[in-house]
Amino acid sequence: MTNIFAYAAIVIGLSATATVAFSNRSVQAAPTTGAQFATDGAFRDGLYLGKLAAQGGHVQLPAIGRWSTERDRAMFIVGYERGYNAGLPADLVGPAHSQ
Repeated sequence: MTNIFAYAAIVIGLSATATVAFSNRSVQAAPTTGAQFATDGAFRDGLYLGKLAAQGGHVQLPAIGRWSTERDRAMFIVGYERGYNAGLPADLVGPAHSQ
């Protein structure tokens, strides 16, 4: 009889632990847009290359062929445009350069 109570207590304890462990995983905050951009490789690559192109005085021409999926290409372009606009000298930034 004592063994039955011991086994029941173990099963109840394990199931309570599992319930708490799985319920904590389901409640997660959605990542912000900035966090998604910061962790996206295509965006970061575009940001870096855009800054280099602007600082080097090159024409704004993103090389989207570097990425194979449409999502990655879109993220690369967004990053490139942000980097390019951030890398332009202050006297060149204006309505003609922002798209």
